[in-house]
Amino acid sequence: MSTDERPTGSAGGRDPEGCSGRLGVPEHLGRKALLPLWRAVHDRLSSGTAVRSVTVRGLDEEEQAALADLLGLVSYPGARTSVRLNRLDRALAPLGLDARAVASEVVGPIDDRAAHRVRTAEERERLWAWLASHPLVSAQPALARWVDLIRADRVPRGDTEGLRRRLEQALAVLAALPLADGRPLPTLAAETTGDPHALDGTKAVPGLVLRALAVLRDVDAPANARERRALWGDFGVDCDSHSTSVLVLGLRPSGAGPLASTLRMWADTGRAAVVTLDQLSAVSDSAELAQPCPVVFVVENPSVLAHAQRVLGSNCPPLVCVSGWPNSAAIALLRTLSEGGAELRYHGDFDGEGLRIAAHLMAVAGVAPWRMGADDYLAALPGVQEAPAPGRVTPAPWDPDLADAITAEGVAVHEERVADTLVADLRAAAAKL
Repeated sequence: MSTDERPTGSAGGRDPEGCSGRLGVPEHLGRKALLPLWRAVHDRLSSGTAVRSVTVRGLDEEEQAALADLLGLVSYPGARTSVRLNRLDRALAPLGLDARAVASEVVGPIDDRAAHRVRTAEERERLWAWLASHPLVSAQPALARWVDLIRADRVPRGDTEGLRRRLEQALAVLAALPLADGRPLPTLAAETTGDPHALDGTKAVPGLVLRALAVLRDVDAPANARERRALWGDFGVDCDSHSTSVLVLGLRPSGAGPLASTLRMWADTGRAAVVTLDQLSAVSDSAELAQPCPVVFVVENPSVLAHAQRVLGSNCPPLVCVSGWPNSAAIALLRTLSEGGAELRYHGDFDGEGLRIAAHLMAVAGVAPWRMGADDYLAALPGVQEAPAPGRVTPAPWDPDLADAITAEGVAVHEERVADTLVADLRAAAAKL
């Protein structure tokens, strides 16, 4: 069939008078038979990209006739045809219109999907930049992996603001952990999100929180209810206040309460003591556990505390052992000691998990590093004959060179390897008392 044009005056030979619509679009242009054309034009123009032609598909005989009449064609264009936009604009020009104006009036406002995609991409980049630079993430660099995992999941379509609200709630929960008083999960949820059920089950917010806690512990995310309860418990949520405890040596609180009196007794006999979360919960004033020694030393491994006990006995200055990842009793004690005026100095393993534990304690309990720099690590290396690899190493906020040094050497230095050096520091601190 020929597609020669007829002379184009008014579209379809209709006079422009008698127009309707706020843009002056004649009624015949909005009739049903031309809707496929205007919808195709509307869709292509809404792409936000340059448009030269539009393809109209599935035209029946009436719709083909209407299109031929509009464009001045001598024959029907077929069920599928391509219409050049400049040709359509020329057909509409005598009416003072163009394809954009008619499509906008007949179908609706023209969108700009390209601009929308750009705005959406910019919003997402702002979201990731905000999350990556959040103070909680900066304080515990291990959480950078959490950010990467969430980013890999992508933002749900059109839900950038929704994801940010969920992340804000998750960060509020993370900032409250670990708990020092074993509050139930609904209580934690109500205090941090305003909704006592916000952390129930597998909802989005508890999923984000548990994923972060798993990253901190360098374990797989919990896969079932039992694993979720266990991970919450590791960070002091709804825990057993009697079995949750922390090991101490040389603590001589100035208070008159039962815990202070008991700790002084054990310190005077040169023996370690176990302090439970239940005992700590009975201490109403941090002054009750205030120490005459201005510094309280903190170690990661019980074997180091045991070595200090053997060497120093009753002459050991205040020493707390968190026994790996600190539980809620350890955090409660350290916070209470800090509030009572003590300076907390921490030493742990020189490996990936040791750095994460140290960063965690610095962020949540205010400890300061004690022989935990890159120079200390390198000085300890010659004494290490055999040692495992350090595992996944994350940055150490207190010393930018430490993680690089451990990664470069590829050797873990466990705290037991430097126990003699640590005990020498304890001896020197005791001599000043």
